[in-house]
Amino acid sequence: MTAAPTGPLPPGATIGILGGGQLGRMTALAAARLGYRCHVFSPSPGEPGTLVAATSTIAPYEDAAALDRFAEAVDVVTFEFENVPAATVERLAARRPCRPGIRALSTCQDRLVEKAFLERAGVPVGPWAAIHSAADLPAALARVGLPAVLKTTRLGYDGRGQAIVRTAEEAEAALARLSPHPLIAEAFIPFVAEISAVAARGADGTTVTYDAVENRHAHHILDLSFAPARLPEGAAEAARRHAAAVAGALDLVGVLAVEFFLLPDGSLLGNEVAPRPHNSGHWTIDACQASQFDQHARAVAGLPLAPTERHADAVMRNLVGPEGMALWPALAAAPGVSLHLYGKAEARPGRKMGHATRLFARGTLSSSPESILLSHL
Repeated sequence: MTAAPTGPLPPGATIGILGGGQLGRMTALAAARLGYRCHVFSPSPGEPGTLVAATSTIAPYEDAAALDRFAEAVDVVTFEFENVPAATVERLAARRPCRPGIRALSTCQDRLVEKAFLERAGVPVGPWAAIHSAADLPAALARVGLPAVLKTTRLGYDGRGQAIVRTAEEAEAALARLSPHPLIAEAFIPFVAEISAVAARGADGTTVTYDAVENRHAHHILDLSFAPARLPEGAAEAARRHAAAVAGALDLVGVLAVEFFLLPDGSLLGNEVAPRPHNSGHWTIDACQASQFDQHARAVAGLPLAPTERHADAVMRNLVGPEGMALWPALAAAPGVSLHLYGKAEARPGRKMGHATRLFARGTLSSSPESILLSHL
């Protein structure tokens, strides 16, 4: 593996980004403000990240020759989503520093590995069990109980690759339907809210965290994030503490998010880890001195991290599919709303097309009704 740079990358250096989606786009925009060029590697042309990067390579992740040329053209490599093949990162890591690196990628690509990792990192999780074959199903259901959630261990996101089962018969049908195996069975958690916390960790091990946020989903896709989360102070601090611990345990250099379930007694259960900037952290672009994308670019480039304090409360709404895009003209004219569109050509159902963030004076979220908070959004 190529040795990591001994100091920050100088302005004009090139950050390679695996993946051409909106997270790569916003990372490239942040890196450009710091004086860096970005080179996006994407299997598909015309993706959001390629539209703003200085350079792009359009090739499959398995194209060894294209990967080698990409490595020669960049100074450091990162990724904008965790479904990049591990072999791709391993090949690049032999030539250039890769941040956050193969350990974070491989841990978060497999839900079984991820759950075991969270337990070792000291993050409480709900009951879970592996299902390698139909023979494992009875014992798994006995461990986690019914109802339960069955999920593929790889490649699932935004509700894909999972099923809620309430009977053994439904579990058998889900096992036959979901692929590839193995699956993970998770207890159905009676949570009162879903929250997340974003942490950034620099090349020197310095770690900072943002305020925990409350998330609401529609059709398994994030719809709204409220920053800060309206929850007990102890739970908010626990979320930030757990996110920092996960970043340290992964020896991560970059940004990650940890998603939690908030239980009725105020305690938290860890759900998933995303080893890159996260949809629920988009509010930081408008409400903080340095966004999660600024922090990711800084960490990858070896720069010091910036403060994470927010100067405002915020509500972020995703714009999803044709229905979401129908809102953009009104959002563009709404007072106090910042509109972010990703440049995607087609507004397909379920596709994240952009987001909008409304800012409020600090303390507003804890004291105002939601009808006020969601007005203009």
